[in-house]
Amino acid sequence: MSGTKNAISNPGGGLPESATVSSNSPSRVLRSAQLPALNLKIDPCAPPLGKDHPAAELPVFIPERVRAERWLSAGLLLMSVAYLAIFCRYSTIEPDEGIILEGAQRILQGQVLYRDFFSFYTPGSYYWTALLFKIFGNSFVVARLALAVLGGVLSVICYLLSRRVCSRRVALLVAALVTLTALPYRFLVLHNWDSTLLASVTIYCAVRLLESPHSGWALGLGSFASWTILFEQSKGAGLLLGLSLAFVLIYRSSANAQVFRSKNLIWIAGGLAWPLFVVGAYFAAHQAFDIMLSDWLWPLRHYTLANHVPYGFQNWSEAERHAIFSTGPVAFRIIKVLVVSPIFFIPILPLIGVGPLIYWSVQLRRHRLAGCRASYYVLMTGSFFGLLVSILVGRADVIHFMYVLPVFAPMIAWIVDGTDVRSRFFKAVHPVLAAYLVVALGAFSWPLLIRARSSSHAIQTRRSVITTPARDTVIDYVQFHVPRGEPLLVYPYLPLYNYLTDTASPTRYDYFQPGMHTPGQANEMIKQLSTRRVPWVLFESSFQEKIPKSWPGTPITAVTDDPIADYITDSYRTCQVLSSPSDWKFLFMVRKDLPCPR
Repeated sequence: MSGTKNAISNPGGGLPESATVSSNSPSRVLRSAQLPALNLKIDPCAPPLGKDHPAAELPVFIPERVRAERWLSAGLLLMSVAYLAIFCRYSTIEPDEGIILEGAQRILQGQVLYRDFFSFYTPGSYYWTALLFKIFGNSFVVARLALAVLGGVLSVICYLLSRRVCSRRVALLVAALVTLTALPYRFLVLHNWDSTLLASVTIYCAVRLLESPHSGWALGLGSFASWTILFEQSKGAGLLLGLSLAFVLIYRSSANAQVFRSKNLIWIAGGLAWPLFVVGAYFAAHQAFDIMLSDWLWPLRHYTLANHVPYGFQNWSEAERHAIFSTGPVAFRIIKVLVVSPIFFIPILPLIGVGPLIYWSVQLRRHRLAGCRASYYVLMTGSFFGLLVSILVGRADVIHFMYVLPVFAPMIAWIVDGTDVRSRFFKAVHPVLAAYLVVALGAFSWPLLIRARSSSHAIQTRRSVITTPARDTVIDYVQFHVPRGEPLLVYPYLPLYNYLTDTASPTRYDYFQPGMHTPGQANEMIKQLSTRRVPWVLFESSFQEKIPKSWPGTPITAVTDDPIADYITDSYRTCQVLSSPSDWKFLFMVRKDLPCPR
């Protein structure tokens, strides 16, 4: 009995032997586990342990109720933000990053999303970034610092969710690894990270609702789920699917009955409705409601074809594969394989999560386990499943799995801790597997830090100083020859140059991806360029080299038949050949009736 006593008195390594938790709320009245030798109070969502409930089955530990855990969470937040701040000025001039930044700039100028410029994203990130710029100043560093804070919050949520069933040491370790690896892998201002934060908060509210079925958590669950949709529609829809599945499974088990009171369901529905109502009313007032809905549905018809890739696609060129796996001494190759190995197992995590979802659902249905712990696992793995579906219907490359790594990371903590995995085979390999996960993720973080710290080329842009790993000749040349606010077409796909040089995209489209955007949109761009007589074009002549690596599903006809490129070459002439830090070639071109700048 002493072994059982020790196990129960320290669930997840968090409660002392005689721990009690109290609350004035009736729904939090705690009952003693029916083990008279123990002075332990457990939550109401965990039913009394009977003959079908082995004493080893423990309730979840709730860290928010322990002062030391709250202080630890605050420290983790500060340290994570401080670490991520290292990456705030570093940039390789990624094509995707400028989409939200340039859109926020348009909004500050009085333009209305969808009505005045095109996007198939939901509006959250555009208006959130515009609000940050309005309050703190329109600066690249402001947006990046906000991203660092976002990353810190993600790490804290990962810790709090993992800590419920894992030891403090394991939960803290995995949260730290999330800080070191997730955002540094692609430290860019994107809607993907914003929506991942909202998805994490939604899951956190759902877990808290199971533990304390109050209307506040129900409202928070619905509201943050709705905001997730408004920041990325596919991720929000997938999350709702996963949560709905999990709640149905929990409801069918008759566990946590208080969660499903009509009052809570009404609050969840209200939370889902009010953000959508506010956003719909805003765009309706600006005569943009119909086009908003059309743009939200646009990806269903046009996104998948060019962006379809195999599951876990790595976005590597043949030269990059050769450099990693076929060069250097054997020992060095092994080290390189270890360093890059996380990008192979991270896409596997949500697939592994399907197993625990089935297992814990069956156990919960049979009433063999305490309700809180089994319900926690069903809710978490159900959410993972929904997010996996959202990736599968979009773009299932490793980058999009990295975007949701902070959400999936508690599964890494479950594996490293190993408390609730009862497989004999797992117990045998657990020490090696846990060591590998920790070492591999730690090794993976080093190149990410080194490339940012060793970036030695400082560039004074019109939006703050940035550092790049190699020389960029585009920004200085454009800023010298094109005044602020003047129209400059960057074609086909690098709106970050517009933002950093404070030049204006002259059409409704801040970027154009052949094979994804339609011929009708191409013709619209040509008409706007012709009508407005845009004087300058920054044309990426090497863009076609990226297509096989980044968008292998692009139809060949979209590459060979590009009417916008044909219009540019017919109407403009080259004045200067420029290059980005990644050695992409850009032609600075002027209209043929204008002289080249001197």
